[in-house]
Amino acid sequence: MTTPVCTSASKAAAPVASYSPYAPYSSFSSYVRARGPVLLRTARSLTANPSDAEDLLQTALTKTYVAWDRIEDHRALDGYVRRALLNTRTSQWRKRKVDEFTCEELPERESLPAADPAEQQVLHDAMWRAVLKLPDRQRAMVVLRYYEDLSEAQTAEVLGVSIGTVKSAVSRALGKLREDPELLPVR
Repeated sequence: MTTPVCTSASKAAAPVASYSPYAPYSSFSSYVRARGPVLLRTARSLTANPSDAEDLLQTALTKTYVAWDRIEDHRALDGYVRRALLNTRTSQWRKRKVDEFTCEELPERESLPAADPAEQQVLHDAMWRAVLKLPDRQRAMVVLRYYEDLSEAQTAEVLGVSIGTVKSAVSRALGKLREDPELLPVR
């Protein structure tokens, strides 16, 4: 079954500009492209998590988009968006759920038994004796990497060798330390 279509009425009608409330504002798009990185830095200063900062900025930009027609001075957009960021963050902070319960007695923290200083010293001495058994070059690399906390590149620079040499020598040295019989009880 076919439905009759009146073509004469559609030809006679004057062309009407189609307006959609969801049509993007080109000035808003260009503003976001131009100022987005700066606004994202502002959002990151308000939150600890970069993902939360992106969400916060999206929410603030959504609010700005909705009010785009009402904003009279487009030179003050940064201030408007910053205020939207701050208000949105404050609202999120106020809405967060805090789990606090009252109780008659404060719970005691479970304290871990303190390590015996004598045992720590025995371990330290055993480790140092094992390091002293290493060849001079490997010992130097282990000391620079783990005792002096230098990076592989810094260790290579200090010793005048390549980074690959540092990596392989340290790997061999750690293998020898793992096999040292004095350190077996530690594992």
